[in-house]
Amino acid sequence: MSTQGNFMNFSYLIYEERDEVGILTLNRPDALNALNNEVFDELQSFLVLFKQSINVRVLIITGAGRAFVAGADIKELQNMSVQDAYDFAEKGKSVFRNIALLPIPVIAAINGYALGGGLELALSCDIRVANKDTKLGMSEVSLGLIPGFNGTVEALKQVGLGHAMYLMMTADSVKATEAYELGLVQKLAEADQVLDDAIDMAKKIAKNSPNALRILKTVLREGKEMTRTDAEEMESREFGNLFDEKQTERIEGVNAFIEKRKPNWK
Repeated sequence: MSTQGNFMNFSYLIYEERDEVGILTLNRPDALNALNNEVFDELQSFLVLFKQSINVRVLIITGAGRAFVAGADIKELQNMSVQDAYDFAEKGKSVFRNIALLPIPVIAAINGYALGGGLELALSCDIRVANKDTKLGMSEVSLGLIPGFNGTVEALKQVGLGHAMYLMMTADSVKATEAYELGLVQKLAEADQVLDDAIDMAKKIAKNSPNALRILKTVLREGKEMTRTDAEEMESREFGNLFDEKQTERIEGVNAFIEKRKPNWK
């Protein structure tokens, strides 16, 4: 286990590496890891540093204490002006968009409550592993608000109009088991096993070709924004590009399969 020196100067973030897996923990447990301007600023700074020197194959994001993230910091919202609120939403969108655009898979290890902005953060990740006993939801309308960090967009795309309307209009927090049935969560775990299960999943992912994973993530994320025809064309194009003689991982993967050995990814 190691902690990189460049990431030690944050007040609300803890980063460590376990072999090929990076673990980013939001560390504001007294406030249930609520998101405010300072947390967003630190996340943005972390992402800049992280992208400059990625040396892990999967990133896990989790929370300290009994919450993943319990939403935006309501106290900070209380006295915002129209412009302040707009800027805050844009800052959150930028952070979550940069998480989604990381060139490696990102797993949300939802150890506890993922509410409001917390669920929006989880939706910016590629895969979600959740404590089966926790709750998830977007209850902004109960405060006279709506989601502001791409929550309406991501929920609509990931669970469809009816489920998105249900989640946001009722303001109900649903159990992780129901979130799993809706497609918000991909794997359920015991409360004390969430991070371990996420790490196991990350290690399974890390066994595969880093280059193929990067391309696959791009094809999937960009494909959901395209027409079916354009998405199919992109898939064929990227599949074909992998047969370029410079694509050494494809050559290694195929040879390893034929030779009945594990591939040696660089």
